[in-house]
Amino acid sequence: MNVEEFDYDLPESLIAQTPLKDRDHSRLLVLGRQSGEIDHKHFTDIIDYFNPGDTLVLNDTRVMPARLFGLKEETGAKVEMLMLTRIEKNDWEVLLKPAKRIKVGNKLSFGEGKIIAECIEELDQGGRIMRLHYEGILEERLNELGEMPLPPYIKERLDDPERYQTVYAKENGSAAAPTAGLHFTDDLLEKVKAKGVNIAFITLHVGLGTFRPVSVDNIDDHQMHSEYYQMTQQTADLLNQTKEQGNRIISVGTTSTRTLETIRRDNDEFVAVSGWTDIFIYPGFEYKAIDGLITNFHLPKSTLVMLVSAFSSRENILNAYNKAVELKYRFFSFGDAMLII
Repeated sequence: MNVEEFDYDLPESLIAQTPLKDRDHSRLLVLGRQSGEIDHKHFTDIIDYFNPGDTLVLNDTRVMPARLFGLKEETGAKVEMLMLTRIEKNDWEVLLKPAKRIKVGNKLSFGEGKIIAECIEELDQGGRIMRLHYEGILEERLNELGEMPLPPYIKERLDDPERYQTVYAKENGSAAAPTAGLHFTDDLLEKVKAKGVNIAFITLHVGLGTFRPVSVDNIDDHQMHSEYYQMTQQTADLLNQTKEQGNRIISVGTTSTRTLETIRRDNDEFVAVSGWTDIFIYPGFEYKAIDGLITNFHLPKSTLVMLVSAFSSRENILNAYNKAVELKYRFFSFGDAMLII
């Protein structure tokens, strides 16, 4: 399939630049997975689409303040570094701007030397492996020096960094938020539980793939970058029980979806496991894990549009997106939500 088949026209004015005051006040487009029928609701209505015995799966990754601004030691030139994935204890895959002048052996200084990053390997498209040198605990240094790595299409500064975290964010290590979960409040999750719906947590740390567009014409030629995931025995048991009882698994976000489908692709049932996934889901993919999907509206021609198209159909998704544009839904990370069920 050609990447152009997943394009749609989006006015720039519909790209949400700031979160709503209340997380759960966003709009909700409900799409029939098979029928393509569309309903327009608010996110608080989502509970009406859950049944007792269903299991809602949330990604509990927490975004690091992983964007750092510093200087190249040799020249004093300004440089920006976005930390993406921990390779080993102090070795990180990063994106640099500008990158072309940063070679193996060069050192970058952040916070007047509170963090020194030494380039130990050059990757393509601005990527590098950097070895970090610092005193104390890295998370404390990042909290002191780093900024929240908002996507490039968001031009506004974020007054409250916690608005780019889910209310259940727990496991540090992500370079971007699992944004479908941003709509949930503690109160709404309590109402979900009160209806008899199970809550399960998995972890996938969002990495490089989120920041890289599809640069090939034929999507079969696209290579996804790997991201770290883990599932506990408690979650695996709950999900297996849900399936055995004939109830539904509803995934919150594409990150949860990629984790669940990776595990079920490789196993006959859900198992406690951790590892790295580069799963690429696009039309033709056979879903084995999920029965419903909560997601935001994604960039044109992105791997995420392809993932949701695989869950319903390309025609249904593009029709829903065009209707959302017509009705001025808010798009992308701080935008409105879609339920496909």
